[in-house]
Amino acid sequence: MSKKVSFGVKPGAARADDAAKADDWVNNRTEATKRLTIDVPASLHARIKSQCALRGVKMADEVRELLEKHFQPS
Repeated sequence: MSKKVSFGVKPGAARADDAAKADDWVNNRTEATKRLTIDVPASLHARIKSQCALRGVKMADEVRELLEKHFQPS
């Protein structure tokens, strides 16, 4: 008895749109960026990752948004 595994639809168009958005962001940003590396507990990372996946957003975008909200310019 062989086991059959089915795969979902190939995400071709969605990936092209995401790449275009990323290219637009890189090409049109007005401020230089800096990398921020932090350590978080594995359980927090898992919660962030799963919630972002459910909403279809990138973790980095969510973290940037939270930091912007918390550290408003004076």
